[in-house]
Amino acid sequence: MTDADSNADATDRMLLQRMSAGDRDALSVLYRSYHGRLCRFLSRLTRRSDIIEEVINDCFWIAWQKAGNFHGDSRVSTWIMGIAYRCGLKALRQHGDEPVESDPLREERSAAHDPGEDRELRDWLAKGLERLSVDQRVVVELVYGVGHGLDEVAAIMQCPVGTVKARLFYARVKLRNVLPALAGDTASRHETLP
Repeated sequence: MTDADSNADATDRMLLQRMSAGDRDALSVLYRSYHGRLCRFLSRLTRRSDIIEEVINDCFWIAWQKAGNFHGDSRVSTWIMGIAYRCGLKALRQHGDEPVESDPLREERSAAHDPGEDRELRDWLAKGLERLSVDQRVVVELVYGVGHGLDEVAAIMQCPVGTVKARLFYARVKLRNVLPALAGDTASRHETLP
């Protein structure tokens, strides 16, 4: 863990302590700190923004209630991601996973922050990730997107480290096979443009 990660975790632990004493401002700070990461992470489970927001709210309600029970066995980020993952699975069982075709606000935010080339790369990677199973997408996001180690991912997903390694291995193999074909599709579209 880097010094920055250590400092962030120490801050998060202090916020949890304040939350356990009923400090709503601490909850607000923690919520703002994690909202973007959780949105990105949960978008690997579902594309429905209504479910993502519901899960984030459920996650922080649980974190608020259980802040005093956090024993420090893991980083706070691992604990919060684990809660979000379990809440996400529960929400998908309750609501089903029918992706919304488009979310205009999400697309507008992406367009405002992404130059064309970066957006094209993100779209290409997103299409590749869509070809993976949900468990594989989640593992890829937790390892490469969020930066958790394999032990932490295993704790979040409540499965053996070997299972995490296998999911990551098969996800990389599948991406290695599908991304070149998807890049070919992108290149051929650009060739036909004036």
